[in-house]
Amino acid sequence: MKLEDILQDPAEVYNKPQEVLDDGNLSDEEKCKVLAQWKYDAEELQTATAENMPGPDDSLLDDILAARKKLNCKD
Repeated sequence: MKLEDILQDPAEVYNKPQEVLDDGNLSDEEKCKVLAQWKYDAEELQTATAENMPGPDDSLLDDILAARKKLNCKD
């Protein structure tokens, strides 16, 4: 799958951030980009949930942040 497609919705491609780390088809830089997009999406979901907009119950934000730390991703 192309990086551009993955960046559209990382949660559609991966079930959890660890799967991004395990993806041998992506460079570390690409993994950081995917995790950055996923982090943005998760933060947006938290904001919507805080504003009483329904969304999925499970946020993976902590796992995403941990995965980004493992890769030493720059913000």
